[in-house]
Order: sequence, then C-alpha cells, then structure tokens
Amino acid sequence: MPRGEKSKYTAKQERKADHIAEGYEQRGVGAKEAERRAWATVNKDDGGGNNPGGSGQGKSTGRPAARKGGRLGGKASAARPAAARSASAKKAAATRKRRAAA
Repeated sequence: MPRGEKSKYTAKQERKADHIAEGYEQRGVGAKEAERRAWATVNKDDGGGNNPGGSGQGKSTGRPAARKGGRLGGKASAARPAAARSASAKKAAATRKRRAAA
C-alpha cells in the first residue's frame, strides 16, 4: 500500500479530517500543511484507518485529542491559593498600567 493511501479510513474519518483541515486553513495554515496536520490528528484520535485492514479497526476512540482542550485549562491555576491568584492579578494589572503609560 503506497504511503498516504486513504482507503482504510471510514467516511466519518475523512469528514473529520476535512473539518480539521478547514479549521487550520481558516487560521492561515497552508492547504498541504493543514491536510497533513488533520490526518495526523485523525490518526492520533482513532489509531489509524478503521476499515478492515487498518490498524485502528475494532478499537474505540478513547479520549481524542480534539476533546481534551477545555478540560485541561485552568487546573494549575485553580489549585493555587486565592491569595496567590489575587497577587498575580494585581501584579499583571500594575504591569499593564505601567506599559500603557510608557
């Protein structure tokens, strides 16, 4: 099977890759690079093509990369004490004020 062959991917995986590539292109990534990233994401999520003969056949998608973003953010910040967060916020506000004046 030649490199880049897509016959082992399901229609759903192809739609998923198209949608991901579209998103990259809207953010200014070139078409070829967007497609490369999109298929890399599908492979990471699904473990390859899910049609018979593909390495991902019969495997369920556990925790896809595309779903992780919202859960991960803010954990480190939430674990810090309120006083530390407040001090950081005050420091940031002071920095913004100082830079705006300059």
